[in-house]
This record gives sequence, structure tokens and C-alpha cells, in this order.
Amino acid sequence: MSYSEHIREAVLFLKAKGIETPKAGIVLGTGLGKFTDKINIIESIPYDDIPHFPVATVESHTGRLIYGTIGNNKVLAMQGRFHFYEGYSMQQITFPVRVMHALGIEYLLLSNAAGGINLNFKKGDLVLIDDHINLQPENPLRGLTSPEYGPRFPDMSCPYNPQLGELIKAKAKAQELKLQSGVYASVMGPNLETRAEYRFLEIIGADLVGMSTVPEVIVANQLSLPCAAVSVVTDECDYRNLKPCNIEEIIAVANSADAKLSSLMAAAIEDLQ
Repeated sequence: MSYSEHIREAVLFLKAKGIETPKAGIVLGTGLGKFTDKINIIESIPYDDIPHFPVATVESHTGRLIYGTIGNNKVLAMQGRFHFYEGYSMQQITFPVRVMHALGIEYLLLSNAAGGINLNFKKGDLVLIDDHINLQPENPLRGLTSPEYGPRFPDMSCPYNPQLGELIKAKAKAQELKLQSGVYASVMGPNLETRAEYRFLEIIGADLVGMSTVPEVIVANQLSLPCAAVSVVTDECDYRNLKPCNIEEIIAVANSADAKLSSLMAAAIEDLQ
């Protein structure tokens, strides 16, 4: 069975569950699962019930697709995402984006936990991603030669939608939330970086580093799907004074920022036209 047939089977299954005309898809990253409290939930579907969906293996990723409303807008929220380091292919990782697009989403919003390379970023800060550097060893478009998936060589000169970014900035200002912006570098993981690697990332222009998001954004651009992403800075990666860090600390910091990021995302989604 082909990749496109897998997409169609998942879409038919979800349509049979009553999912129709969602305005936005949301991908929730590490420690950022409470966003679902902002949704008037209609359906909550475990990933392992959905045909061909991967299963989240990271302990902080619940593994459910949530369908409901925020204001007057219907949404699909991925409570838990997939990563290359889990052993999945890039096409498996981005499969949910293609399924949500086929279900009709008009916007894609993503969140993640990231290490702060820019010394102006502190633990718990929110950062709107305005560009990225892809250092992952694989590409989700590789091998997809049929035009049904979108253009084979999509333009990436502006991967994050400026209008969505301005909406998120306006909502942050209205909520008196500090929101910075920066360039996100996506690496494979799952280990954290060495001092020399953080220095390299700073030299090439990265403000943040993480292990997700970019594959989904590449596919969104192939699909001409406007997207925006916000990082929570969970650790400070100053190679000049680097201290050990573990995943429990990262999840704890992400959890501490959950409420403000969830409020920001919900306000932006409520105003989507």
C-alpha cells in the first residue's frame, strides 16, 4: 500500500469519527500538553487507533489526536509528536501533517522545547521562530516524486508565515507576555549537544536548538500550508559556561511555561479567519 493510500485510510477513519472542516492543526511539544484544556473537546482519539499513525514513545508526549473548538474555530491538536530519534522515518513523522491537511486545516501551529543558544534567552522564555537551519540527516520529501504531494522543490525562502507571526506577536502584547524571536536549528538527537557543538551552532547563526519542528514545517511549505512555531527555552546552552542538564529538568521548565504558551496559542487560534 502506498504512502498516499495510507493518508487516505487515516483521513477516512477520522472523517467517520465526525471530524470535518478544522481551521487549524496544532502540534504540541515536550511538556506542553495542557493546551488541550483550552479546547472544547468533541473527540479524543489515541494515535494507535488511527490507521498508519505512529505511536509517541517519549514519556512527556501523551499520544492523542484531539478534535474540538476554540472560539468559533474547529481545531485538531496533536497531543504528542514524533521525532527522528525515536526510529521513525521522516515520512512517518510528518504523516499527521499530511492527514490534517487532507482533512482541511488552513493553518499549522507548532510548539517545542528548545535549548537557548542566544545569551539573551533565559529558561522559560517564549521565542517565535522566524527561520530555521535544518541539520537533520534526512528529508521528509525524499522519494515523494508524485505531484499529489505538492511541488518536488518547494521554496523555503520564508518558511514561517509572517501574518501568523504578527498575529501571535499581537496576542503576546495584549497578554503582556514577553515574546522574543529567533532562528531554530533542528538536530537529530536524542543526546544533548557538546560545548563545541553549541559553539558551532552559534557561529552558523542559530539562536535555539531542538530535535523537532523542521520536518513538519518543510511539509507544510510543500503543501502551501501557512505555519508558525513557538519555542519554550528549557535550558541555557552557553558553551563558555556549560552545566549538565537532564530531560527531567527540561520537561519541568516546559511545564512551567505551559500555561502562558497555551493561552497565547489559544488566543491566536480564536482570531484565525
